Amino acid sequence: MKDARPNFPLPLSSVTSGVRKPGTPAPVQTPQTATRNATTYTGARTPPSPSPAPRTPGYVQAASSAPAAQRSDLAATEAVRRAMVGRVARQGVRDPQVLMAMETVPRHLFIEPAMSGQAYVDASLPIGHNQTISQPYIVARMIEAMREAMRPGATLGKVLEIGTGCGYQAAVLSFVAKEVYSIERIKPLHELAKTNLRPLRISNLRLQYGDGMLGLPQVAPFDGIILAAAGLEVPRALLEQLAIGAHLVAPVGAQVQHLHRITRTGKSEWTSETLEACHFVPLRPGTI
Repeated sequence: MKDARPNFPLPLSSVTSGVRKPGTPAPVQTPQTATRNATTYTGARTPPSPSPAPRTPGYVQAASSAPAAQRSDLAATEAVRRAMVGRVARQGVRDPQVLMAMETVPRHLFIEPAMSGQAYVDASLPIGHNQTISQPYIVARMIEAMREAMRPGATLGKVLEIGTGCGYQAAVLSFVAKEVYSIERIKPLHELAKTNLRPLRISNLRLQYGDGMLGLPQVAPFDGIILAAAGLEVPRALLEQLAIGAHLVAPVGAQVQHLHRITRTGKSEWTSETLEACHFVPLRPGTI
């Protein structure tokens, strides 16, 4: 297993052709960075990992050299994270790969230090720009719904996430898929996600700044698609980028929203089912 390069995350152009590289981004003026969180709460840049942790190609873990007190803090964080996963399981999520991914990814690294005490409660939290990090249960439920009907232990191939936000769900997805592509339309959040994810050294995740409603046709088809924002309907462009037999999971609605799972059954055929009520920020076109 090779370590990720210092210029992580890799640009989309490094794995596809014909994609214009984005210009050099302006620095993000926000205290919410994984580097600061890691320094404050773990004392090391290497994220904690429960035992046993899944050894996937996308995650490189270095040996910990933290002092005993810091290792104790890490153990406490892991215990709280395990409790969060136990609660998610009691709420009905059964997929063992999803639960292990949720137990492995340190959610507290993706929120502002001032809210660290709420990192593992089952609630959405603000991340700036009128956006939120989704509650743990809904993250797990959506990924489980996308993976449903797969044989036990199987790994998804290529997955697309619409709405990177702070990067948490993308990190969880990287443990259940061989390749993850994530699009964010708000430039400061795109940069924030890169900063948050860099300490985790995830090699199978590609972040893209752009209009998520257009998807990534140059990389399609996808074996799964997840939308982290709700529209009145799912954009046709995304439906057409779904592989036959694959699932797209998205919140649909305005004031009243429900989680929908859409399955592509043919070249021009899709089926849809309603899963449960939910609440997400609105899906919007364009970039800002």
